[in-house]
Amino acid sequence: MNPLTEQEIRTAFVNCTKGEAKRLNIPRDLAERPWEDMDFLGWRDPQAPDRAYIVAAWDGRPVGVQLRSSDAGSWQTRRSMCSMCVTVHTGGVSLLVAPRSGKAGQQGNSVGAYMCSDLACSLYVRGKKDAGVGARLHESLTLEEKIQRTVANLAAFIAKVTE
Repeated sequence: MNPLTEQEIRTAFVNCTKGEAKRLNIPRDLAERPWEDMDFLGWRDPQAPDRAYIVAAWDGRPVGVQLRSSDAGSWQTRRSMCSMCVTVHTGGVSLLVAPRSGKAGQQGNSVGAYMCSDLACSLYVRGKKDAGVGARLHESLTLEEKIQRTVANLAAFIAKVTE
């Protein structure tokens, strides 16, 4: 992924108002992020832990999606699989819900997916971050194929948000 500026990130959001995009907390460590190992930028709002954000390349431009996590529950102690990168975590997967863009979102429609709670899917796939024993299932796919699958899963999710 190409590095993004704060302004590029703020203008990328498709499922929130311009005012909300202007007020959201952008990570302060953008310059230190491992952009070459990232398929998308994902982060949690440190001042509102139930809020998360993803910015990914979509049709040649950055597209941002605002997410909310479900309330904490007993599922957090079970082993769960991220639907984006297929990493298995114990307590490290959250149901993240995005309001749909446009009129559908204004009517309260949303799309959800189980994702790595820290949104570090790209780093788990590449082995740059460890989710613990049994986190990566043995697969015959190459690293490039795993990366492509993660990107395709995220693209499908973004398509559901923007359709």
